[in-house]
Amino acid sequence: MDGTEYFCSCKLGCENCLHRKLRNEEIQNYHTAIAPAMVAPGNPQVIPLPPEFITPQDGAEKQDCERNASKRWIESRLSHFIHFSPIILGDDLFANQPFCETVLDNEGHFILVCKPDSHSTLYSWIDAIAQAGGVETFSFRNWNGKHGEIVQYRFLNDVPLRAGEDALRVNWCEIQITHEDTGEIIYRNAFITDLLVTRKNVQEIVRCGRARWKVENENYNVLKTKGYHLEHNFGHGSQYLSMTLFTLNVLAFLLHTTLHLSDKTYRHIRKELGRRDNFFNDVRALTRYLLFDSWSNLLRFMFIQLELEPIPD
Repeated sequence: MDGTEYFCSCKLGCENCLHRKLRNEEIQNYHTAIAPAMVAPGNPQVIPLPPEFITPQDGAEKQDCERNASKRWIESRLSHFIHFSPIILGDDLFANQPFCETVLDNEGHFILVCKPDSHSTLYSWIDAIAQAGGVETFSFRNWNGKHGEIVQYRFLNDVPLRAGEDALRVNWCEIQITHEDTGEIIYRNAFITDLLVTRKNVQEIVRCGRARWKVENENYNVLKTKGYHLEHNFGHGSQYLSMTLFTLNVLAFLLHTTLHLSDKTYRHIRKELGRRDNFFNDVRALTRYLLFDSWSNLLRFMFIQLELEPIPD
């Protein structure tokens, strides 16, 4: 779960725009949204889910924000996915008690990035327990294809997320990857979760936590740079047009993802053409001059003209 900005202008605006003052005192209007996606470690595909827009809320004195929009999404939509035992992934922005409680109240789980600078109470507990030898630690050597790495995991269960008697108790884990020869720290990150962390599952929990980057890379990055032109102003309107066009863009991405997962012919053509925008341009050119009875006929025509090998059963 992560937010993205998809429109900004000092000239165009609508009643659902957010506003910020620039250094030159000019007021800029902008739109942002939470557009979650279903992700899995090691899986190159992400499945985009319905967005929640960050817009002025009735009766609110402050501007809407990512955290509040994410809580609204969880309260209104997470129940649709309960049979998957959903785990909410997110960055350090979401690693706070109200958000975590919202996830738990709606029968979800969470794995969230947790940085020392923003969680002083949590890390003071971890440091104190570590000095007493209470933080479980193990490491192993890994070869990444170029050089050796020392991968170290640390974890601790049942620590307070914040100060106070009502603090939510969470479980914490950390990964650190060090260059075997130079001692340089290549990667380091830590997560909090409501899932019990053990020596058997800590690697899988960390892999899931790191998969949150897929929301940015395989979701937003594809929508912005691979032919969908998410940040292009297709039209703004005075109320909901900008948000409607954003939703249609996400819906198109969902349909293409569904095709990729379910249609061998589509997968074969996409693999041959490479970039998504190559496929989009070919479809645009063909449908401008030729009429096809169905989508299947269009794909069959492309398959034949590209002289692709028959697809094995």
